[in-house]
Amino acid sequence: MTKVVDHIKNSSSALFSFEILPPHAGESINMLFDNIAPLMEFKPKFIDVTYHREEFVLKKRAGGLLEQKSIRKRPGTVAICAALMHKFHVDTVPHIICGGFTKEETEYALIDLNYLGIDNVLALRGDSIKGQSDFSASQGGHAFASELVEQIQAMNHGRYIDADLENAIPTNFCIGVAGYPEKHFEAANLTTDLKWLKHKVDCGAEYIVTQMFFDNSKFFSFVDKCREAGINIPIIPGLKPLTSKKQISMLASRFHIDIPEDLADAVAKARDDKEVRQIGVEWTINQSKELLTKKAPCLHFYSMGKSTAIRDIAEHLY
Repeated sequence: MTKVVDHIKNSSSALFSFEILPPHAGESINMLFDNIAPLMEFKPKFIDVTYHREEFVLKKRAGGLLEQKSIRKRPGTVAICAALMHKFHVDTVPHIICGGFTKEETEYALIDLNYLGIDNVLALRGDSIKGQSDFSASQGGHAFASELVEQIQAMNHGRYIDADLENAIPTNFCIGVAGYPEKHFEAANLTTDLKWLKHKVDCGAEYIVTQMFFDNSKFFSFVDKCREAGINIPIIPGLKPLTSKKQISMLASRFHIDIPEDLADAVAKARDDKEVRQIGVEWTINQSKELLTKKAPCLHFYSMGKSTAIRDIAEHLY
């Protein structure tokens, strides 16, 4: 398979890629295939596969006692990546997260990916446990994405957790990380956030995919500041078309991003979600065209489980 950075280096035009959610436990993978199929005509070079940490629920036991149980609603990222590669013959980029995993469990997952020939990963800290405001690392796990990058890079040099392994085969992972044009919500300011991003690059990150944004000027400013900070790896803009009125407040709250006044006003005046969808598609097309004129290496779309709006956008661009 081909590394993301090599796809970028070998292309004379901006790439097209997107991110998908794995099916919920118990759902058919054919639902995912049907959702992805309309986008394959635009020849994505890679597809990101997200991962969400475990959730905790209370289950009743005999005698009325409550027991806290951990569940994973969307299991099987490694299997999903393998299935997508087999079905569509496309590179996949599994998200590897800190939360919910020990270092040993992370290593086992990476070994499985290596066996499958998957050599691209996106290293993320991940979210806090649902219902908790602060992120907490699992016992024996990583607290920061930079530590995760260090572990993957160590495996790329043949260094595994078991120091007694002899003649361990180095892996060959291309490591991506997240960037935040409007800063990570936990960072004191953008300058501090860029220092952490630079640290991830110094640890071995080879490319950056940004959080979604709706104001291109913030992305361009972010790229300029990254270059000033000595971050010279490819920076891929992440885009999400609005498709409903409720997304205005949901996205702003959940992802800590600003919605431009013109876009928010247009959505507020829309008669229904069908009109909002058209507004969102047109906004993202205009965003994309400007990003392409500024030589963005790739346009990366967040599907959140739906592909029709992204297909409408791609038809205007590719």
